[in-house]
Amino acid sequence: MKPFYINPVMLEIGPFKAHWYGLMYAIAFLLGYVYMHHSRLGKRLKLTDEQKDEILLSAILGVLLGGRIGYILFYNLPYYMTEPFKIFAVWEGGMSFHGGLLGVIIALFISIRKHKIHFLQISDIITSIAPLGLFFGRIGNFINAELYGRVTDKFCLYFITDPSNCRYPSQLIQAFLEGFTLFVILMVINKKVKRTGVTTSFFLILYGLFRIIAEFFREPDPQIGFLFGHITEGQLLSFAMIVGGIILLTDISKKHKVSAKKNK
Repeated sequence: MKPFYINPVMLEIGPFKAHWYGLMYAIAFLLGYVYMHHSRLGKRLKLTDEQKDEILLSAILGVLLGGRIGYILFYNLPYYMTEPFKIFAVWEGGMSFHGGLLGVIIALFISIRKHKIHFLQISDIITSIAPLGLFFGRIGNFINAELYGRVTDKFCLYFITDPSNCRYPSQLIQAFLEGFTLFVILMVINKKVKRTGVTTSFFLILYGLFRIIAEFFREPDPQIGFLFGHITEGQLLSFAMIVGGIILLTDISKKHKVSAKKNK
């Protein structure tokens, strides 16, 4: 069977090259801008448009820097120590979601101190739109023929980067679970629940759950392999997200009950 292949270079004019991977990130950031300014949650923020743009820009920088640094540290440090110039070749892929998450958290904490707003108000907005960003990011991984799935003889493709093995298109599985499905669920939660922080909590819990499921189809990074038997690093980090989301949701529920009692 002929290997699946889409040219990762979308447009080439002389020395200039525009990659599909970069376009996916651009679409994600554009959607974030629209949501920040025009969604119900965004309109509730008592901030000027300029302040919203500043917060969004800090979140974008957090995603890019945290995602890249996280990938380097969590997944491929020895390689980048021998090829330091490759650190800047982001168009080739190599972004860590968990690193990006940490980057956003740090960036938002810096922003909220300046603008004196509650962290969870901003995180509810960011986590509401993040699944669409994840969706387009995974499509970018698919086009790059990277982060593909484990070898199988069912529902599989031959990728140009490994033409001898038929593999799960795990990028599409992740796009569906972590992207589309999570986005729909969070939109329903946003309509049903008005408490600040609930969206953030469910994002952490559900993303962690969906990522753990998807990891059973995804090939572990060869330089890391499996941890503790058949557990991957992605599953380990995602389990920590689930725990954090449960702790946050429990704390929000306790504070809501206390507040309800005081108002009786």
